[in-house]
Amino acid sequence: MDRLDPTSSLFLLVDIQERLAAAMPPPAMERLTANAALLLEVSRILGVPVLASEQYPKGLGPTIAPLAKKLEALGVAPIDKITFDACGEPRLTSAIADRSPRAVIVAGVETHVCVFQTARELARRGLAVHVVADAVASRAEDNRAIGLNLCACAGAVVTSTETVIFDWLGCAGTDTFRAVSKLVTGASRA
Repeated sequence: MDRLDPTSSLFLLVDIQERLAAAMPPPAMERLTANAALLLEVSRILGVPVLASEQYPKGLGPTIAPLAKKLEALGVAPIDKITFDACGEPRLTSAIADRSPRAVIVAGVETHVCVFQTARELARRGLAVHVVADAVASRAEDNRAIGLNLCACAGAVVTSTETVIFDWLGCAGTDTFRAVSKLVTGASRA
Protein backbone atom coordinates (compact mmCIF):
# COMPACT_ATOMS: atom_id res chain seq x y z
CA MET A 1 0.00 0.00 0.00
CA ASP A 2 1.33 3.40 -0.97
CA ARG A 3 1.36 6.46 1.26
CA LEU A 4 -1.52 8.87 0.70
CA ASP A 5 -0.15 11.84 -1.19
CA PRO A 6 -2.25 15.02 -1.12
CA THR A 7 -1.23 15.79 -4.72
CA SER A 8 -2.80 12.55 -5.98
CA SER A 9 -5.73 12.22 -3.55
CA LEU A 10 -9.37 13.24 -3.74
CA PHE A 11 -11.77 13.57 -0.79
CA LEU A 12 -15.34 12.46 -1.55
CA LEU A 13 -18.30 13.21 0.73
CA VAL A 14 -21.21 10.87 0.04
CA ASP A 15 -24.76 12.00 0.83
CA ILE A 16 -24.33 13.73 4.20
CA GLN A 17 -27.78 15.30 3.94
CA GLU A 18 -30.33 16.72 6.36
CA ARG A 19 -32.94 13.95 6.32
CA LEU A 20 -30.38 11.17 6.29
CA ALA A 21 -28.44 12.82 9.12
CA ALA A 22 -31.63 13.05 11.20
CA ALA A 23 -32.04 9.27 10.91
CA MET A 24 -28.52 8.50 12.17
CA PRO A 25 -27.70 7.90 15.84
CA PRO A 26 -26.78 11.37 17.22
CA PRO A 27 -23.34 10.37 18.58
CA ALA A 28 -22.42 8.78 15.24
CA MET A 29 -23.57 11.85 13.35
CA GLU A 30 -21.64 14.19 15.66
CA ARG A 31 -18.48 12.13 15.14
CA LEU A 32 -19.01 11.97 11.37
CA THR A 33 -19.67 15.72 11.10
CA ALA A 34 -16.63 16.68 13.19
CA ASN A 35 -14.30 14.36 11.30
CA ALA A 36 -15.64 15.25 7.85
CA ALA A 37 -15.27 18.96 8.71
CA LEU A 38 -11.69 18.33 9.86
CA LEU A 39 -10.89 16.44 6.65
CA LEU A 40 -12.39 19.29 4.61
CA GLU A 41 -10.26 21.85 6.42
CA VAL A 42 -7.09 19.80 6.02
CA SER A 43 -7.98 19.22 2.35
CA ARG A 44 -8.15 23.01 1.96
CA ILE A 45 -4.76 23.51 3.61
CA LEU A 46 -3.06 20.75 1.61
CA GLY A 47 -4.83 21.43 -1.69
CA VAL A 48 -6.62 18.08 -1.87
CA PRO A 49 -9.53 18.27 -4.34
CA VAL A 50 -12.98 17.69 -2.83
CA LEU A 51 -16.21 16.41 -4.36
CA ALA A 52 -19.59 15.77 -2.75
CA SER A 53 -22.73 13.91 -3.76
CA GLU A 54 -26.34 14.29 -2.68
CA GLN A 55 -28.84 11.45 -3.03
CA TYR A 56 -32.16 12.77 -4.36
CA PRO A 57 -31.89 16.17 -2.59
CA LYS A 58 -35.52 17.02 -3.35
CA GLY A 59 -36.57 14.27 -0.94
CA LEU A 60 -33.55 14.00 1.39
CA GLY A 61 -32.62 17.66 1.61
CA PRO A 62 -29.27 19.37 1.05
CA THR A 63 -25.91 18.60 2.63
CA ILE A 64 -26.01 19.43 6.35
CA ALA A 65 -25.22 23.09 7.08
CA PRO A 66 -21.81 22.75 8.82
CA LEU A 67 -20.39 20.79 5.88
CA ALA A 68 -22.29 22.76 3.22
CA LYS A 69 -20.60 25.95 4.47
CA LYS A 70 -17.16 24.35 4.21
CA LEU A 71 -17.94 23.01 0.74
CA GLU A 72 -19.13 26.44 -0.38
CA ALA A 73 -15.93 28.03 0.95
CA LEU A 74 -13.99 25.51 -1.17
CA GLY A 75 -16.11 26.31 -4.23
CA VAL A 76 -17.57 22.79 -4.26
CA ALA A 77 -21.21 22.32 -5.26
CA PRO A 78 -22.59 18.87 -4.40
CA ILE A 79 -23.60 16.76 -7.38
CA ASP A 80 -27.09 15.31 -7.12
CA LYS A 81 -27.69 11.68 -7.96
CA ILE A 82 -30.31 8.96 -7.78
CA THR A 83 -27.99 5.94 -7.98
CA PHE A 84 -26.74 4.50 -4.70
CA ASP A 85 -23.23 4.17 -6.17
CA ALA A 86 -22.03 7.75 -6.67
CA CYS A 87 -20.08 6.55 -9.72
CA GLY A 88 -23.42 5.78 -11.34
CA GLU A 89 -23.86 9.54 -11.81
CA PRO A 90 -21.92 10.51 -14.97
CA ARG A 91 -21.25 14.08 -13.78
CA LEU A 92 -19.56 12.78 -10.63
CA THR A 93 -17.58 10.16 -12.54
CA SER A 94 -16.46 12.85 -14.96
CA ALA A 95 -15.47 15.18 -12.09
CA ILE A 96 -13.39 12.40 -10.53
CA ALA A 97 -11.73 11.61 -13.87
CA ASP A 98 -10.95 15.32 -14.43
CA ARG A 99 -8.94 15.36 -11.20
CA SER A 100 -7.10 12.07 -11.99
CA PRO A 101 -6.63 10.91 -8.40
CA ARG A 102 -4.66 7.83 -7.49
CA ALA A 103 -6.51 7.58 -4.17
CA VAL A 104 -10.04 8.53 -3.14
CA ILE A 105 -10.85 9.08 0.53
CA VAL A 106 -14.54 8.43 1.20
CA ALA A 107 -16.78 9.63 4.04
CA GLY A 108 -20.56 9.71 4.31
CA VAL A 109 -23.82 7.83 4.79
CA GLU A 110 -25.04 5.19 4.79
CA THR A 111 -22.00 2.96 5.20
CA HIS A 112 -23.69 -0.24 4.02
CA VAL A 113 -25.46 1.33 1.02
CA CYS A 114 -24.08 4.39 -0.81
CA VAL A 115 -20.63 4.42 0.82
CA PHE A 116 -20.10 0.71 0.19
CA GLN A 117 -21.40 0.74 -3.38
CA THR A 118 -19.30 3.81 -4.21
CA ALA A 119 -16.16 2.34 -2.62
CA ARG A 120 -16.67 -0.95 -4.45
CA GLU A 121 -16.99 0.79 -7.82
CA LEU A 122 -14.03 3.11 -7.25
CA ALA A 123 -11.89 0.07 -6.33
CA ARG A 124 -13.17 -1.81 -9.38
CA ARG A 125 -11.98 1.13 -11.50
CA GLY A 126 -8.47 0.70 -10.10
CA LEU A 127 -8.36 3.56 -7.61
CA ALA A 128 -6.93 3.18 -4.12
CA VAL A 129 -10.00 3.67 -1.91
CA HIS A 130 -9.77 4.67 1.76
CA VAL A 131 -13.05 4.59 3.70
CA VAL A 132 -12.84 6.72 6.84
CA ALA A 133 -14.45 4.58 9.57
CA ASP A 134 -14.93 7.48 11.98
CA ALA A 135 -16.51 9.63 9.24
CA VAL A 136 -19.22 7.22 8.07
CA ALA A 137 -22.55 6.25 9.64
CA SER A 138 -25.59 4.04 9.21
CA ARG A 139 -28.90 4.08 11.03
CA ALA A 140 -27.87 0.91 12.86
CA GLU A 141 -24.35 0.20 14.14
CA ASP A 142 -24.61 -3.38 12.82
CA ASN A 143 -25.12 -2.02 9.30
CA ARG A 144 -22.19 0.37 9.72
CA ALA A 145 -19.94 -2.54 10.75
CA ILE A 146 -21.23 -4.69 7.88
CA GLY A 147 -20.69 -1.80 5.46
CA LEU A 148 -17.09 -1.31 6.59
CA ASN A 149 -16.44 -5.04 6.22
CA LEU A 150 -17.97 -5.01 2.73
CA CYS A 151 -15.80 -2.02 1.78
CA ALA A 152 -12.70 -3.93 2.91
CA CYS A 153 -13.80 -7.06 1.01
CA ALA A 154 -14.24 -4.89 -2.10
CA GLY A 155 -10.63 -3.73 -1.83
CA ALA A 156 -10.93 -0.51 0.16
CA VAL A 157 -8.67 0.36 3.06
CA VAL A 158 -10.72 1.03 6.20
CA THR A 159 -8.96 3.87 7.96
CA SER A 160 -9.47 6.78 10.37
CA THR A 161 -9.47 10.56 10.07
CA GLU A 162 -6.13 11.01 11.81
CA THR A 163 -4.51 8.22 9.80
CA VAL A 164 -5.49 9.98 6.56
CA ILE A 165 -4.34 13.39 7.82
CA PHE A 166 -0.95 12.28 9.08
CA ASP A 167 -0.36 10.13 6.00
CA TRP A 168 -1.06 13.21 3.87
CA LEU A 169 1.40 15.21 5.98
CA GLY A 170 4.18 12.63 5.83
CA CYS A 171 6.46 14.40 8.31
CA ALA A 172 6.52 16.74 11.29
CA GLY A 173 8.47 19.94 11.79
CA THR A 174 6.92 22.03 9.03
CA ASP A 175 4.62 25.03 9.26
CA THR A 176 1.91 22.97 7.56
CA PHE A 177 2.33 20.20 10.12
CA ARG A 178 2.03 22.70 12.98
CA ALA A 179 -1.14 24.25 11.50
CA VAL A 180 -2.77 20.89 10.87
CA SER A 181 -1.65 19.46 14.20
CA LYS A 182 -3.42 22.34 16.00
CA LEU A 183 -6.62 21.50 14.11
CA VAL A 184 -6.36 17.82 15.03
CA THR A 185 -5.61 18.58 18.66
CA GLY A 186 -8.48 21.05 18.81
CA ALA A 187 -10.87 18.53 17.20
CA SER A 188 -9.92 15.82 19.70
CA ARG A 189 -10.81 18.10 22.59
CA ALA A 190 -14.27 18.79 21.18
